[in-house]
Amino acid sequence: MLDRILTVLFVVILLGAGLVYGLTIPDRLNAAALPDPAMGDAARGETVFWAGGCASCHAPSKAEGDDKLKLGGGDPIRSDFGTFHAPNISPDPDAGIGQWSFVDFANAMKRGVSPDGKHLYPAFPYTSYVKMTDGDLNDLWAFMRTLPKVATTAPANDLAFPFNVRRGIGLWKLAFMDGPGPIIALPEDASEAQKRGRYLVEGPGHCGQCHTPRLLYGAGGLDDAHWLQGAPNPDGEGRIPNITPSEAGIGSWSASDIAYYLESGFTPDFDSVGGSMVDVQENIARLPAADREAIAAYLKVVPAAGGRPGE
Repeated sequence: MLDRILTVLFVVILLGAGLVYGLTIPDRLNAAALPDPAMGDAARGETVFWAGGCASCHAPSKAEGDDKLKLGGGDPIRSDFGTFHAPNISPDPDAGIGQWSFVDFANAMKRGVSPDGKHLYPAFPYTSYVKMTDGDLNDLWAFMRTLPKVATTAPANDLAFPFNVRRGIGLWKLAFMDGPGPIIALPEDASEAQKRGRYLVEGPGHCGQCHTPRLLYGAGGLDDAHWLQGAPNPDGEGRIPNITPSEAGIGSWSASDIAYYLESGFTPDFDSVGGSMVDVQENIARLPAADREAIAAYLKVVPAAGGRPGE
């Protein structure tokens, strides 16, 4: 009798392990559907680079000027799950991504999968980058190929069990991975600026990664029902502000106020940008004025709310 029970238990465990293995197989893009990388435009890609905030994580700490283009890895990202280290994404063939193909790059950006088939941790905001167009990815890839090679190797992540088991990220993706569609539905008569702003905020700008609370006590995906309504500061001090057009957010700011803040770093009441937003603002200041105006136009039409219940 005991032998039968043990046999059944073994079979159940084996089937369960097989199911988990099957569910967590990394999902890759159809390479044949991607654009020809030879068609990428580096000049357009530079705009995508600054919109995506690549330098904020991958450039040296407190980098200025051209040093922002040396993407050997930046400050450690400390979290409740351990410490993440942004990797070297310069074109160096050994320490960086110089041996990657465009398909490798696109899979990392839109699927969170490395060239060797491993899940990437969502500290890298691929749940937002999945909303980027293939054309923008192609242009970004073209620009990144022009950047300086950096030969330094970033430290490995320092994560405790079970967070150091990358396969488990496959289950996280099943539960929380966003699709390519928009988060906020715009009215039928939405302007082109509002549509462009939605793309920049929800996609490459990945603004929701900080300004939106997360499900499952911070371990899950973005709580889209409270989009941009503020969230705990991942650095552990204070909160990331509400940026919806509500009284608790930036409802008193005009679209011009928002665009000027993104350009200059100054608020309507003459305060200045601070904290981790400094890098973000400096990146957005490099975008065309029309893009900053588009971001402002979108932020004026997202659902206005005061924050999550009880906060």
